[in-house]
Amino acid sequence: MVKSSNDKSLYGQIRMEKVFKRTLIGIAIFLIVLTVGFFITLVQQSMPSIKALGFSFLFGKIWDPVSDIYGAYPFLLGTLLTSFLALAISIPFSFSIAIFLGEYAPKGWLSEILKNIVELIAAVPSVIYGFWGLFVLVPIVRSFETSIGVLPYGIGIFTSSLILAIMIIPYAASLGREMIRMVPSSLKEGAYSLGATRFEVIKTVILPYTKSGLFAGVLLSLGRALAETMAVTMVIGNSSAIPTSIFAPGNTMASVIANEFTEAASTVYLSSLIELGLFLFVVTVIINLIGKTIIKRFTNE
Repeated sequence: MVKSSNDKSLYGQIRMEKVFKRTLIGIAIFLIVLTVGFFITLVQQSMPSIKALGFSFLFGKIWDPVSDIYGAYPFLLGTLLTSFLALAISIPFSFSIAIFLGEYAPKGWLSEILKNIVELIAAVPSVIYGFWGLFVLVPIVRSFETSIGVLPYGIGIFTSSLILAIMIIPYAASLGREMIRMVPSSLKEGAYSLGATRFEVIKTVILPYTKSGLFAGVLLSLGRALAETMAVTMVIGNSSAIPTSIFAPGNTMASVIANEFTEAASTVYLSSLIELGLFLFVVTVIINLIGKTIIKRFTNE
């Protein structure tokens, strides 16, 4: 019996569907294997440091390669301080931009200009932010520190947090804008018909409906802040001491790796820097897992 053209077409579609599904499964497996490979490589290369220093590496407060003393606590603290301070600074701007572009001005020339500017901020190389921070932001911060009576370093945790805040604004803003645009019109129109103002609609309808997406944008911004290296390295001060305040110089795990990796002569020194990378990897994973758990709770409410 000769198959009809419709049967051949259906058979071809089914076959393509199977190939496409297998391709997606293969890509997913490859990504899992790649991530596990990253982790295993970091663990293997960190073994000399793990064997020599043990848990004292994580809680050690002194980093002195000359004396073969390695403690990661100052860099862990610097990473968390800069990232979460940058996140706290960026959230009001990110949500304001998302609400304006998603609700107040979803179309028009002003919306397009602001949208393009936000996308441009995300596309600027981090080294450019570092140069801008050194020549523009550091003098401003130094003047501010002088006015409030603290040591006018200019560079430090606060300056790097400001740079990071600017860099991560587009991530939460873009995702938030798209989530706000996806709110069903029937929900908003129902609230307006009951006499709600636009502010009340945003507060009681839009934000509760999009809270999981907004938090996902915040989580994406935090991941970007934790991983940033070059801009932070240029303005944080690169001090291995524990920062005494947010205005003091410091270091992050990423910045100390970038600064000292090529200078690491001994095996333990090199392995300690790789172990810092391992801790950065673990911290990022833990924060993402916590964020995913919170997003699921938001979704189930």
